[in-house]
Amino acid sequence: MVGCVSAGRGRAGGLVLRLDAGSRGSVGHLFSSPTVNTVERPDMAGPVGPAREGRPLDVYQAVTSRRAVRAFTGEPVPRAVLDRVLSTAAHAPSGANLQPWRSYVLTSAPLAELKKRTAERVAAGDPGDAREYEMYPPRLKSPYRERRFAAVQQRYAALGISRADRRARSRAVAANWDCFGASTALFCYVDRDMGPAQWADVGMYLQTVMLLLRAEGLHSCPQMAWSVYRRTVADVISPPDDLILFCGMSIGFEDTSTPRPRIERAPLAETVMFLDG
Repeated sequence: MVGCVSAGRGRAGGLVLRLDAGSRGSVGHLFSSPTVNTVERPDMAGPVGPAREGRPLDVYQAVTSRRAVRAFTGEPVPRAVLDRVLSTAAHAPSGANLQPWRSYVLTSAPLAELKKRTAERVAAGDPGDAREYEMYPPRLKSPYRERRFAAVQQRYAALGISRADRRARSRAVAANWDCFGASTALFCYVDRDMGPAQWADVGMYLQTVMLLLRAEGLHSCPQMAWSVYRRTVADVISPPDDLILFCGMSIGFEDTSTPRPRIERAPLAETVMFLDG
């Protein structure tokens, strides 16, 4: 078994799927084919993955088509797809095979309860919980400061929100805690005893999850914003005290009727140096 997949009840009631990191291996019926580009799978009713989009999806396409999507249709994601994606993602790189991630997947009533409780805190003007880690350095230096500013400007411009419209910007931020309308959310924790190298492992795991979701015709949005209301998340899923919430991740089918901003990346020469002569 790749990790341990189990179900339990959080403090809010309802079913919560928990995925614990464990030894890597086969997962039986979850892999009816060695490739993610299969059009028909016996464990699913009808076409899934790239077949839904009418084309095969190779690794390059998965990488370049992955975006932080902030508008979902709310259509449920089949449980078998989630099992397949998360079981396969356990093969992500991990130093000494520690696999330091712990994921909780919420759908239906538990996710609705989390959204409701968080929305109440936001509406009451609650600034959130004490931070357990800094999302960004307090004083970003160049070129990181300029890249962050440009990304924010590109996103709000695509939404038609001016820099001076604070209310619209606040509404856009608050959409994080509705998972942008997604029907599924993953919450990824890391053990408090782990260091920077293991946090890097968690990042590689999450990237693997997001690329596998693209292979299934799904989109995602990783959200460190959920750490702002980490206590509310904990009230719903009841994680052990020795874990830190790194981020949430909205998962689902993109609502293509909304603006789809694509944030520009730095030129290769800014981030890579070739020494070949």
